[in-house]
Amino acid sequence: MPGKPARKRNNGASRAARSWDGLRTVDQERDTQSPVAERTHIDAVDIMRIMEAIPHRYPFLLIDRMVDVELGESAVGVKNVSVNEPFFQGHFPARPVMPGVLIIEAMAQTAATLVVLTLGAAFEGKLVYFMTIENAKFRRPVGPGDQLRIHVVKERQRANVWKFRGVARIDDVSVAEATFSAMIMD
Repeated sequence: MPGKPARKRNNGASRAARSWDGLRTVDQERDTQSPVAERTHIDAVDIMRIMEAIPHRYPFLLIDRMVDVELGESAVGVKNVSVNEPFFQGHFPARPVMPGVLIIEAMAQTAATLVVLTLGAAFEGKLVYFMTIENAKFRRPVGPGDQLRIHVVKERQRANVWKFRGVARIDDVSVAEATFSAMIMD
């Protein structure tokens, strides 16, 4: 429109950028003499770090470690299923099967740990509540001796609500999948 100055678009200068030691704005990054290298990949996360990130404990902590973590995007949780799991006493004693809802819970714990690792120490131990579970499918039973590899990928995030797609695999074969969303509480 003639006579009106062109409106400047915000090029994201106020958007938060992630670094390993916490949150920094793009402006703060630009103002430092040596830019902080942004850490976006973590090879492995052990059980002690998982327990710092989320409040779950035995017998309801359902992931043993995480690998291939891409902060803000995806991760793989690992669950070594043992005959000593408490749920096998009643589900089912003659043919132990890991309950499908616990596989979905393991997906959620993997996703929650990813969210906390992404957001930083201020979010450690916060409660995360399921909001939706959609399109859950169970393809084959999971039992003692199986190693679940739980792949979660962020579909979207708005404020404190995150949506993920999860697929649990044993030996690269899908045994369960679901799309779920959860809210991290302050």
